Amino acid sequence: MVKGGVPFPMLSDAGGRIGAVYGIYDEAAGVDVRGRFIIDPDGIIQAYEVLTPPVGRKVAESIRQLQAFQHVRKTKGAEVCPAGWEPGQPTLKVGPDLVGNVWKVWKPEE
Repeated sequence: MVKGGVPFPMLSDAGGRIGAVYGIYDEAAGVDVRGRFIIDPDGIIQAYEVLTPPVGRKVAESIRQLQAFQHVRKTKGAEVCPAGWEPGQPTLKVGPDLVGNVWKVWKPEE
């Protein structure tokens, strides 16, 4: 449970119509496979994750990813959020010098 509620829209798909569109509807079982899609305000899928029932999802990771996509959108793509980035940590500036060198500049422990 998220204290204060979930800060973004969520969808339930009892009939499987939307799951069929996204390719996660299991027709034999009559249910959607668990999926999470992050869709930006322009309707573009930025991320998705599909898990079978034996493995659960981590809400905190979904929220972290939402915050990262929001940050990237706010900077119009000038800054990116590497794996493990948390709000308040430094971001990376996009450019040719970054290619192959993320490990040299991304040091969240410092």
